[in-house]
Amino acid sequence: MFRFLASLFLFCFLAPSAFALSSDWMSDEAVSVRVISGVEGVGEAESVPLGLDIQLAEGWHTYWRSPGMAGLPPQLDWSQSQNDASNLKSATLGYPAPRRYTAYGLETIGYRDHVVFPLEAHLIQAGKALKATGTLDLLVCSSLCVPKHFDLSLTIPAGEARPSPEADLLAQAQESLPKDSSAAGLSIKKMRLDGKNLIFWIRAQDALTAPDLFVEGPEGVSFGPPVIDLTPSGQEAQLTVPLVDQPKDMALTGQNLTVTLVDGTRAAELHITVPSGEGSPQIPFWLALVFALLGGVILNLMPCVLPVLSLKILSIITHGGGEGIRVRHSFLTTAAGIIFSFLVLAGVAAGLKEAGVAAGWGVQFQQPIFLIFLIVILTFFAANLWGFFDIPLPRFLADRMDPAYHPKLAGDFATGALATLLATPCSAPFLGTAISVALAGCVAQIFGIFLALGIGMALPYLAVAAFPRLATCLPKPGKWMLTLRRFLGLALAGTAVWLLWVLAAQITAFQATLFGLLMLAVILFLGFRKHGVGSSLVLTLLIEMFVIVGIGSFGGLTPAALRDADFLWVPYSAQTLAKAQAEGKTVFLDVTADWCLTCKANMKFTLSDPELVDRLFHQNVIAMQADWTNPDPEITKLLQSHGRYGIPFNAAFGPAAPQGIVLPELLTVTEVREALDAAEGKKQE
Repeated sequence: MFRFLASLFLFCFLAPSAFALSSDWMSDEAVSVRVISGVEGVGEAESVPLGLDIQLAEGWHTYWRSPGMAGLPPQLDWSQSQNDASNLKSATLGYPAPRRYTAYGLETIGYRDHVVFPLEAHLIQAGKALKATGTLDLLVCSSLCVPKHFDLSLTIPAGEARPSPEADLLAQAQESLPKDSSAAGLSIKKMRLDGKNLIFWIRAQDALTAPDLFVEGPEGVSFGPPVIDLTPSGQEAQLTVPLVDQPKDMALTGQNLTVTLVDGTRAAELHITVPSGEGSPQIPFWLALVFALLGGVILNLMPCVLPVLSLKILSIITHGGGEGIRVRHSFLTTAAGIIFSFLVLAGVAAGLKEAGVAAGWGVQFQQPIFLIFLIVILTFFAANLWGFFDIPLPRFLADRMDPAYHPKLAGDFATGALATLLATPCSAPFLGTAISVALAGCVAQIFGIFLALGIGMALPYLAVAAFPRLATCLPKPGKWMLTLRRFLGLALAGTAVWLLWVLAAQITAFQATLFGLLMLAVILFLGFRKHGVGSSLVLTLLIEMFVIVGIGSFGGLTPAALRDADFLWVPYSAQTLAKAQAEGKTVFLDVTADWCLTCKANMKFTLSDPELVDRLFHQNVIAMQADWTNPDPEITKLLQSHGRYGIPFNAAFGPAAPQGIVLPELLTVTEVREALDAAEGKKQE
């Protein structure tokens, strides 16, 4: 009777363990190895969670899949189990986030103490028992390296897939695997190739503690440990990874890399392509400040700012024969409006960046609310020039100023702010490079570069403030100023019409028309109150005539040759571009938007050249266009991959330039022709 009860006890309580929820430990003085299962039965799933459990003695380590300058990764062979009887189709080994070790001057990558490699065993037949048999070759190192060989065996019976005693250990191993960027809270904002270095700009949701980065590339290419430069916020860092070895006949641009970003217990695995360095110039910060200053000055001449030229002209003429002190106050106030507005833009850009949102130059023009705000502001500025009302300063400022001229100062400050807002769709020479450095840098760099932009754009006003006689030597204002003010007000009204046209591309044309009629009604109401019916009717006719002329003019910004049905642009998509390149075609890419007047100027004065029209639409070139009028993540990604944060953006892709040849913001026929030749691989004469 005792033997029967003992046998029953062993059958009930020990028999399940006989199916080996974990294999026996195989041990020596350096390492112990076993195979574990996360379930007690295979259940009805097509795969079973297993794990390779490795305990290393003190001072010993083993290696990651890319071991660094020395070592070998684990080698598993399950071929003897890949048959119907064993029911193993394949097994996938997962690698937990590794650590970097230095021994005898060599950088190696791997694990110490204890590591569990998750194994996903894929079954030939779901519900059938698994009998996994294989071999493991493992290199373990201390003061010397010793290869180890182990025979592995594990059986998981058919039956319910209840969690096994090792389920928690295996769950921890799964958690240690690198995740995608969002799940890990780690991301790569930007990467570029700089000679023999790869430079990464990384960002973390929480402060970085000890970031490290492991780069895996094509066969024969190896990378060293990164040089880490943390920003003051602790959430961003620049990591410079040196290229240690590279085959002489291999170019790194265009190569696919696997990047594992590790910080403490969190890790992310990302797959990226090495971009060309042409589109992402990296310059010293001091030089970026110089470029920002020059770009700000040039912004005064760009078509985006030209609509407020009327306000600038009026500012100078108004002070003809006046007092120097008032000229200085007026122009300093306008300069302050410009600089203040650029600092506000810097704050917005920095805030978006800290929130992990992609920021860009001029992207606010993609938002209907912003366009409506500008249209209202321009409408009231035009009405102010027509003498319908004055813009006073806030009371708390008015009480502290000379009442003889403080209303003018309010208008001067607003003029500077308006000029800044209208400048943002334009990407002037030097500006694109400076903005790229700013938006790729830290918060302090963003504010520094935007401040330099504001000072650059304000320089003409600061010059007049420094030398008031530039304005006071002009003739004194008279009645002729009333006619001039009304004429210049039409320029601002025309700008509002243009923005209304842009708005129609983002909402419906019917809604845009209703909003335009509302603005017209407001102007008529203000005109009726100030001047009576007669002058309001005359003004209405002028506005309507200007609207008709304005719409016709903006419609004509695209030359007839390029609007012809025979000369159609191919809509951009990453897949379309990749397909064209795979076919060996040359592609000219134009990223444009309805709100980008510089883009329209390029189209009107450069891309309409008969030679280029013939080259783009009649020869072996694909003319591809991306419309960024409305937000488009794919186009944003395209721009950022070339280190750009605004438009115009033009590039030529071809067999000799797979990463693209990026052109300047303002195009010339010669530059476009030479870029196409270079992309096709033609030699320059």
